[in-house]
Amino acid sequence: QVQLVESGGAWVQPGGSLRLSCVASEPTDAMGWHRQAPGKERELVASMSRGGSTTYRDSVRGRFTISRDHGKNMVYLQMNSLKPEDTAVYYCNAYSAIRGRWSWGQGTQVTVSS
Repeated sequence: QVQLVESGGAWVQPGGSLRLSCVASEPTDAMGWHRQAPGKERELVASMSRGGSTTYRDSVRGRFTISRDHGKNMVYLQMNSLKPEDTAVYYCNAYSAIRGRWSWGQGTQVTVSS
């Protein structure tokens, strides 16, 4: 499967910003970010197709921006105006049409608190 490695998670105060990065071991089609808070189910945060179409969950729209660098097999998540409820482990995922499956990274912790 495609190997994905995330980075950029950290502790940040409310209102702050973070940029998450994820590098894939090979070119992929759709890529995205999910998150999972303690005691909650994993949820989609944002995704981007190879053609550039984006999807955002309502609670992050206008604050988070997903982008990709196809040449580097990377996807980014710029997170602004962070709130305590954004605290979660953030996972990168990617779909490979060649392999016919989704792959997941190991996750990176984002903590928003004062």
